[in-house]
Amino acid sequence: MATLIPFLFSEDARAQAEFYIGALGGEINSVMTYGDAPEPIEGLKDKVMHMCFTAAGVTFFMADSMTPLTRGNDISLNLQFKAEAEGRNAFEKLAAGGQVRQPLEPVFWGGSYGEVEDKFGVLWMISC
Repeated sequence: MATLIPFLFSEDARAQAEFYIGALGGEINSVMTYGDAPEPIEGLKDKVMHMCFTAAGVTFFMADSMTPLTRGNDISLNLQFKAEAEGRNAFEKLAAGGQVRQPLEPVFWGGSYGEVEDKFGVLWMISC
């Protein structure tokens, strides 16, 4: 059996993680910078090499990207909430500074569903 943990690369891992924690609730569990490495690379000491945080009860890993990021549409993160109000709150907060792709609204298969691209370019599917 395996555990799936989303690993996100970021231009600013600390700011992006704080955004998700503010939107979804949670906390940063650990941060390791390149300055923590046995032989730190000059100029990268404050960059995040590995971060673990929890948001919406989900564990995420994140790091500052060392190469330019290319955003795509090949993956979305799906959060499923039991309560409509909780899902709507998360949707609205993730949409801040981003773009609603599909409004969160009732769907024929039951409950509500919506899609948002957050201000960091990450695609979220919210179900409740």
